[in-house]
Amino acid sequence: MLSNLVTVCTLYLPPSTSVNDRDLDRLVDELPTPFIIIGDFNGHSPVWGSKNTNTRGRQIEEFVNTHSLCLLNNGEDTYFHQRSRTFHSLDLALCTPSLAPYFNFRVGVDLRDSDHFPIFLDRVNVGSNDAQRPIRYLFHRADWTNFTLRALITRNMVEGENLNEVVNLVTKTIISAAYASIPKSGLSFPKNRKPWWNKYCTDTNRDQRRAWNVFRRHPTSANQIAFQRAKSIVLWARRKSERGHWIKFVSIINSSVTAKDMWENVRRACGIYPEKRISCLRKNGQGVRNISEMVDVLAEAFASICSASNYTEPFLTHKNRMERIKLRFQTTKHLSYNSDLTIFELHTALSVIKHTSPGPDEVTYSMLQHLSEHSLLNILYMFNRIWKEHVFPDCWKHAFIIPIPKPGKDPQDPLIYRPIALTSCMCKL
Repeated sequence: MLSNLVTVCTLYLPPSTSVNDRDLDRLVDELPTPFIIIGDFNGHSPVWGSKNTNTRGRQIEEFVNTHSLCLLNNGEDTYFHQRSRTFHSLDLALCTPSLAPYFNFRVGVDLRDSDHFPIFLDRVNVGSNDAQRPIRYLFHRADWTNFTLRALITRNMVEGENLNEVVNLVTKTIISAAYASIPKSGLSFPKNRKPWWNKYCTDTNRDQRRAWNVFRRHPTSANQIAFQRAKSIVLWARRKSERGHWIKFVSIINSSVTAKDMWENVRRACGIYPEKRISCLRKNGQGVRNISEMVDVLAEAFASICSASNYTEPFLTHKNRMERIKLRFQTTKHLSYNSDLTIFELHTALSVIKHTSPGPDEVTYSMLQHLSEHSLLNILYMFNRIWKEHVFPDCWKHAFIIPIPKPGKDPQDPLIYRPIALTSCMCKL
């Protein structure tokens, strides 16, 4: 992470004026490192997205190569020529290599009474230590025998008069059994390993820790030699893996690899990973960073998108008219979809489900699949009661909403997030 000051230099090179290379070299020599040079260079080159190359463009290319600078541009056009109505990439952002992994280049969409689009250098959000993830069940360590015995759904549970209470009781029984039989993960995110880290690195690192623990308890010469040997093996394994990954990475670089993919690989190699939560949203031009306030901003955005005001007047009239007609559940037709659900259908549904995340009730498909046959028969009885009595359980009307940003969009704009709803697995079943 950045821990020192950054020098920012704004530069304008007139298109009709000859620029001396020695002046550019002197500029770099006088700037305290690390630095960023950003401005209108008036140079054309395919390196930063232009369709052709001019003299200034070749001069800038040579300048960048001579001083080992990094170009942050992503190929987007930054200038609109009003007379020809064409777009060009004239504004550049150059920096020293140590800064390159920490910034993203972004071009604004509003000219703001200018012929140059605004340029933004967004700091890469490095994952913070206080970020927490939801607690998850560790199913690979579950005691399913104990779970099946504890998660016993009886007929008395599902024969209650109030169906809402019945569903809540069944859910509570399954979750209580899960708490006693299935371990849970911690709140912290797993450590982000370097992309070259592999299983051999993990194994040798574990062997080194074991050798150290033995030497610490019994500080003999033999144990010290064993620890030093394990430590040497760890260093050798890391260097070998790092070298092999670098060779593989360099070998796949070609003209079809985008600058974005290249920078993502560079950031991962530096151990820089994006933050695992939304760090800031923008509302009425102001930044919002408080968690509860960001939730409200996202809720308002989703509500505005789903509002009935977005419908056309004819459709809204038709919708209101049709919703006033009551549904007729009763029928005398003996069709297959009017008959009771069967245990065969329940087993079939459980065999083809995809293991998605649970809803607010925390009941997962894995839990339902490990219920006993007796419990499944009683859950089937509860499902059929829901169909016959036309009661949709209140707890199934709630969902967790996960905002997923659309790729390539401004992450601070609440309108670019897709709301993914995590609903009850029992309801979906």
